[in-house]
Amino acid sequence: MQIDETCAIVTGGASGLGEATARLLRASGAQVTLFDRQKERGEQVAAEIGATFVETDVTNEDSVRAAVAAASAAMGKINAAVNCAGVGTAEKTLHKEGAHSLDHYRRVIDINLVGTFNVARLAAAEMAKNAPSSDGQRGVIVNTASVAAFDGQKGQVAYASSKAGIAGMSLPMARDLSREGIRVMAIAPGIFLTPMLMGLPEEVQKQLAADVTCPQRLGDPKEYASLVKFIIECGYLNGETIRIDGALRMR
Repeated sequence: MQIDETCAIVTGGASGLGEATARLLRASGAQVTLFDRQKERGEQVAAEIGATFVETDVTNEDSVRAAVAAASAAMGKINAAVNCAGVGTAEKTLHKEGAHSLDHYRRVIDINLVGTFNVARLAAAEMAKNAPSSDGQRGVIVNTASVAAFDGQKGQVAYASSKAGIAGMSLPMARDLSREGIRVMAIAPGIFLTPMLMGLPEEVQKQLAADVTCPQRLGDPKEYASLVKFIIECGYLNGETIRIDGALRMR
């Protein structure tokens, strides 16, 4: 798929990995629609890059249906969906106050895993309406997992569960959507300099970077965005999760 022929929706597009992805795709010639709950910031980013913004709750079926319809109307079609919306929490299965909060666990699973699936399935239904390319492709879905899916740390049981689900989703969803010519990939980022990490003291950031094998620094969201762009363009990538982590293996 050529980037200048791409009409992409990007969830979590108002900040972090999603914002970086939206900016790169738009700068490369794609049409882009941002989905996010941060209305003011989302509208600001969209205005800056010449994109469309739709306030969206990825966990809500009606909200996503309406957002997909609005994005398709604005861009003429949807042939790429990038799921970056997500949250994290730090809580052990057992801690001083007792057992892990079930509500906290459900919230992370609902936003990260269920929200990703909700957007992917409804975006796929829209992509299936596209005319196929010369090799039968109609679209591509890129989901965001994490290295925590494979080597999650203490206190990451909810987050790691949600991201492992996203990694495990790639192959069966790719098989499900093969008849429609829709590819499905996942990216597993390591430690990236997103707004959440930028709020940490510089010394803490340095400690995190020291665990990365090479290069010893935090990932730049632009590097994640570059991988998304490559996945969109490389039509033979399908059903796999790609780590982008500087060879980090968390303790």
